Amino acid sequence: MSPARRVVWLWVCLMLLVVACVLSLALGTRAIGPQVVWDALFHFTDTDEQALVRNLRVPRTVLGLMVGVALAVCGALIQAVTRNPLADTQILGANAGAALFVVIAVGLLGLTDIWAYVWFAFAGVAVALVAVYALGSMGRAGATPLRLTLAGVALGAVLEGLSSGIRLIRPRAFDYLRFWDVGTLGGRDLDIAWAIAPFVGVGLFLALLTARSLNAVAMGDDLARSLGASVATTRTLALVAVMLLAGASTAAVGPIGFVGLMVPHAARWLIGPDQRWILAFTLVCGPVLLLAADVVGRLVIRPAELQAGIVTAFVGAPLLIWMVRRSRAGAL
Repeated sequence: MSPARRVVWLWVCLMLLVVACVLSLALGTRAIGPQVVWDALFHFTDTDEQALVRNLRVPRTVLGLMVGVALAVCGALIQAVTRNPLADTQILGANAGAALFVVIAVGLLGLTDIWAYVWFAFAGVAVALVAVYALGSMGRAGATPLRLTLAGVALGAVLEGLSSGIRLIRPRAFDYLRFWDVGTLGGRDLDIAWAIAPFVGVGLFLALLTARSLNAVAMGDDLARSLGASVATTRTLALVAVMLLAGASTAAVGPIGFVGLMVPHAARWLIGPDQRWILAFTLVCGPVLLLAADVVGRLVIRPAELQAGIVTAFVGAPLLIWMVRRSRAGAL
């Protein structure tokens, strides 16, 4: 695809992002008109509808933007580093690792402030990724994409089981994490967004810093070295970025899956294998998908709502099955 067409598609995605933000502010249990949304943002007079927009929907929209970007970029980085189109933070167990360590912090240590348990989320991502790589590297074949995927799925199931066990024996942790555990943007205030913003910002900076080198790494280690890329440095920076992005997003809204799988895969199909363009598209399309899932979750069973993590799973699970059945994925 030519650069001009890529720019056009990027503008289309940006417009979709604006639409998703507007719908996130306007739709829910109570539909609110555009003029009320505008007044709530720029001419606040403390009416009930304006307060609803400003106090409830603005925080979840901001979180949707930040977490959508973080998860999608995580997926793009992991897929490039492992050369595995099936990889994302959920498939490789990173979400489950972060969730387990947060459950330990809340349920066993009584830490309920995000500034306290976000560090546990980072540690959980790091431990999960190291464990998956160690398991996938066993044997003569080494860490092939398929072995890493199988190791990640298996380890993720074990970690999720441990999280469930802790919640069952610690009712306070279960109550505190009831909706967080399935991934939700609701019930969060802007303090959560400001708490994770520095980590997301640093993670995105590192991701963009590695974008050019990822093109070389994605073609194989030997070819990357022949092109002058530092494979070890690129992978280290990419994995640190994944740790920051996945840990911060999981600490804030819970383990939301499949965003990191779907968005980079769709971007690669649309605009080709250039990692610089893939990262640009994931920055925009990640929050589009997450905000759309959140809006759909508010509408399908009104006046109740489905959490965004459940909606993305409904969409992502069939996509994963389709990808596995494709000959290209099956040959990994």
